[in-house]
Amino acid sequence: MNIPDELRYTSDHEWAKDENGKVRVGITDFAQDALGDVVFVQLPETGTLVEQGGPLGEVESTKSVSQIYAPVSGTIVEVNASLTDTPERLNEEPYEGGWLVVIEASDLSELDGLLDAAGYREATE
Repeated sequence: MNIPDELRYTSDHEWAKDENGKVRVGITDFAQDALGDVVFVQLPETGTLVEQGGPLGEVESTKSVSQIYAPVSGTIVEVNASLTDTPERLNEEPYEGGWLVVIEASDLSELDGLLDAAGYREATE
């Protein structure tokens, strides 16, 4: 299982990457594997306000529909629109082309409360 060391993780299997105050968000390799083949992704519009731990969207797979939660509070400033036509990118490249949204964080210190790679590895063993 791929768990990049430079990312932060939620216990709900989202990853977060600080990009100079903006936080890129996706689902982990563990999550995409558990979901199975992703067939649909529902994401918020840019400008949407989200709260840490609050709903961010949904991922539908051949097995189930799963809620995605915001790892930090802030405003959605970018959405990966390519997932509308190619939701399978979540399975193929969850840390690269399969990212979901970018959040302009209202409090970047919220990242400090997330799991580091070692903590996430332990939580998923």
